[in-house]
Amino acid sequence: MWNLNGWIARAGVLRNDNPKGPWGGGGAGGNGSGGGGDSGGPRNPWAFPPEGRRAKPGTATSLDEFLKRAKRGGGGGGGGFGGGNFQVPGGRSIWFLGLGLLVLLWIAFTSIHPIGPQERGVVSLFGRYSTTLSPGINLTLPAPFATVQKVDVQEIRTDDFPQASTENLVLTGDQNIIDLAYSVRWDVKNAEDFVFELASPRDTVRAVAESAMREAVAGTTLDQAIGAGRTSIEAEVAIRMQTILDQYGSGIRVQGVAIKQAVAPQAVDEDFKAVSAAQQKAQADINQARAYAQQILARAQGEAASFDKIYEQYRQAPEVTRRRLYYETMEAVLANSNKTIVEAPGVTPYLPLPDAAGRRTPTAQVVPQAPDAPAAATQGTQP
Repeated sequence: MWNLNGWIARAGVLRNDNPKGPWGGGGAGGNGSGGGGDSGGPRNPWAFPPEGRRAKPGTATSLDEFLKRAKRGGGGGGGGFGGGNFQVPGGRSIWFLGLGLLVLLWIAFTSIHPIGPQERGVVSLFGRYSTTLSPGINLTLPAPFATVQKVDVQEIRTDDFPQASTENLVLTGDQNIIDLAYSVRWDVKNAEDFVFELASPRDTVRAVAESAMREAVAGTTLDQAIGAGRTSIEAEVAIRMQTILDQYGSGIRVQGVAIKQAVAPQAVDEDFKAVSAAQQKAQADINQARAYAQQILARAQGEAASFDKIYEQYRQAPEVTRRRLYYETMEAVLANSNKTIVEAPGVTPYLPLPDAAGRRTPTAQVVPQAPDAPAAATQGTQP
């Protein structure tokens, strides 16, 4: 509250004067010369006390008393209200109360730490690792004694190589150069190692990925790097990266590596495409020749198996097998020709020859009989 004592004293001093004027109550016939309190003019404020009483020797006048009281009441602060001192109950200044409030707020904001479900809080006590905070509301010493760094352990971070739309030339094992673009996915498996072991985790991951990829591609050929060998390269790079990062104690887990592009450099891209097309055509011709060879081989194997079966039957019944083979052969030879079958030797039956006028003269052929054949077959070729 404001110190009202000074103001009351000041008001009392001011009340001692005659309300008629600052120089006291003037009589009806005052002439303006300062004398006693009963004179007609205004009194001298420097010589007489209020209400006409003369000041005692060694005492201060009303103005001096007013100034002293004002000075005591003003304290160290001046202002439009006489420099009154602003105080709180008990005599403590409000500035101490404000300072205490600021200290409490500082302690509250630096000691209470809400940790999310996907986060971990790494606590440093005087710059050294102290503990790791779990999800929830946690309390620590206020700063600067203890500091907390929150780490998201569930976020999957992705780094692309190269970062800009430029070429990333890599040398293969057969002395060829390819333009390689790939990405690496990783997360944090140990928050305290991630914070304290690496000064720049992301830069470290990029350097390790670049080194592991170049080492893996250097052990493969061009065809493997741009073809079916991509899967094996990705797996190899992921294993190499994890091994190196574990040796660093980085607290990082590699989730995977994906090759997005593996092509020839832009300067030789057209020639490389022509070579690739020729290689693909050559491979297609080789595959076609192999398929044809497989067909011929399968046919030959089938014919050989069939001959083996016939030979086995021939060994058991030679005559019957010989006659059957003869009939089957003649059936295959004469399947697409006009035939006339004569049942008895020397007998020529009437043969109806439709459209005989427009056809050539028939030529009769005598088909040799099979051994012990009951009838002879005569083939006539007609146009």
